[in-house]
Amino acid sequence: MRVTQSMLSQNSLRHINQSFEKMGNLQDQLSTGKKITRASQDPVVAMSGIRYRTEAGQVEQFQRNSGEVYNWMDSTDSALDKTTGAMQRIRELTTQAANDTYEEGQRENIAEEVAELKDHIADMANTKMNGKYIFNGTDTTNAPIDDKTNIDASDNEGEVVIELLDGVNIPVNSNPTETFSQDLFDDLEDLEGALRNPDTTGEELSGEIETIDGHIDSIVNERAEVGARLNRVEMIESRLNQQEVTAERIMSDNEDADMEKVITELMSQENVHQAALSSGARIIQPTLMDFLR
Repeated sequence: MRVTQSMLSQNSLRHINQSFEKMGNLQDQLSTGKKITRASQDPVVAMSGIRYRTEAGQVEQFQRNSGEVYNWMDSTDSALDKTTGAMQRIRELTTQAANDTYEEGQRENIAEEVAELKDHIADMANTKMNGKYIFNGTDTTNAPIDDKTNIDASDNEGEVVIELLDGVNIPVNSNPTETFSQDLFDDLEDLEGALRNPDTTGEELSGEIETIDGHIDSIVNERAEVGARLNRVEMIESRLNQQEVTAERIMSDNEDADMEKVITELMSQENVHQAALSSGARIIQPTLMDFLR
């Protein structure tokens, strides 16, 4: 095959353009730190990157969910702790009032404190977290206690669940029927009335103590249930943290360029490019005027 000057020139320009393209790709990797900047450069890397980023995004969402679970459960535990303290104080007052040596005025004072403690417990029942009532089952937009002067506690037992892993849903709320039930407030109302009634005997007040103990046990047991779920959430969070590290490492292995290798290849390509330019200049240089000299 006859090789013409035109063929030599075209081949030289093509090789120079290819050299420019390789240098451009290497410079892109050096400036971005990524293997590719367009999906067309390596469809396999691009598709794997989309899949890995989806998985990493899912882990981040689950981590945000776990933060909300912690806030919800911490608020629940704090409210139940304060409620337990209030109930224990009511028990202590009832024990004191059961002593027949207490006068009517003294029992009236105890009744006033019990009324205040009952209102405090109602406040705990209306605890909100991030604008949601946490002791009203799935009806988180409405308060379980509407009016402390005429308490009507909700019996909504619905569970509020939050997804922490794919397909793993954790109930985050406390069962209000085990804590702030209508029975609790009815019994406190009855106790207050008994304390205000001068005809109530010490023996009758002693009978109220067993009822109070039953409510305290229910609240403590529910708090223990919340604590057990919180322990599970901590284990899930630890797993999510491990998944986050793994996802970031896999994405880095898939997408990040080896900077030392890129710099070495760029320097080598620059030498090749300079050689191509020098060779091309010698080939393309001769023109008709050169032959006429």
